[in-house]
Amino acid sequence: MGVLWEPVLDEAGQRWLARARELAETQFAPLAEELDREQRYPWEHVQSLVDSGLTGMFVPTEYGGLGLAMTTIAAITEEVSRACSSTGAILAAYELGAVPVLLAGTEEQKRTLLGDLLRGKAISFALTEVGAGSDAAAIRTTAEREGDGWRLRGEKIYIGNGGASTHYVVFAKTDPAAGARGITAFLVRKDTDGVVIDRYEDKMGLRGTLTSNLKLDTWVPESAILGEPGRGLRLALQTLDVGRVSVAAQALGLATAAFTLASQEAGRRTPFGKSLLEYQGISFRLADVATELTAARLLTYQAAGAYDRGERISTIGAMAKLYASEVAHRAADLAVQVYGGDGYCRPCPAERLYRDQRILEIYEGTSEIQRVVISRAIAAELVPTP
Repeated sequence: MGVLWEPVLDEAGQRWLARARELAETQFAPLAEELDREQRYPWEHVQSLVDSGLTGMFVPTEYGGLGLAMTTIAAITEEVSRACSSTGAILAAYELGAVPVLLAGTEEQKRTLLGDLLRGKAISFALTEVGAGSDAAAIRTTAEREGDGWRLRGEKIYIGNGGASTHYVVFAKTDPAAGARGITAFLVRKDTDGVVIDRYEDKMGLRGTLTSNLKLDTWVPESAILGEPGRGLRLALQTLDVGRVSVAAQALGLATAAFTLASQEAGRRTPFGKSLLEYQGISFRLADVATELTAARLLTYQAAGAYDRGERISTIGAMAKLYASEVAHRAADLAVQVYGGDGYCRPCPAERLYRDQRILEIYEGTSEIQRVVISRAIAAELVPTP
């Protein structure tokens, strides 16, 4: 074992991880700086993921996918994210859109949409609105009966892979008086009349990804409902439970890249005649990050393993996402500090990682929301059972 603990995968997992590592090193890493500089979506990387089968790594074999375990999926997501944060985020967005279909879709919905996913036609998760981010129950998008279908009206924001996806899982209020129990999920095609994307965010980091809005004044048939009417918010939260493990894996990849940069630069620089590694002010910080990164890996892969065993992962998934994202923050900060003035300027990779990292503590549930989830679990354990 090296300084950093690494997960032990089965034989199939090792093969797929090796394939992901080859793509990461030969294709994704060399373009990471260019994608950030040009704010360009890497369609060539998507095609490589499609050709390798990795866009279907979370799709069961009965629908044509690889059907990989979550433990292996996390390892692949980490590897891709280590090479290129944007490409890792795109891969994670593919999973986030697929999960609600896997959890609640009909056989026809699964065969159609998951089959499209294997060909690179992604599904995006459309929940967030202005004034309804952490408070998902406060969404204002509505779905009203119209003929033998539904009229959806509203606007979603901050959609990962927005504009690059062919379908959207849209959450709308079908019974506003019922509050959180009056939200239903719908499948909406991008090319449907009345579906408009007219804004792409100019982001601090992950600039190789697309993040859009989605304006809706459109009609969808009854068959567009995903899951049970009125159970949409529950489906969204179940999806986010899984997605948080993927965000934790993204964070591990970025943190590992930052830690490697910091270690190598600390060994290279020799102020006052000796290596930075010989100064405890730096070497102890590297020791702390190495320890925290190993702990974050152990926590994340424990969460992934729990999911593979069919256990509930709401709490441990929140812990993994919270801790891994904050460790990534500290690792990226240390990399910039070790590089000094160079770390503050482009095109230093430490500067890019510092910007890429920040969203990991925000999307798919802020660090504050993860602490709410964990604290509620603590409180629930303290309530005496009758």
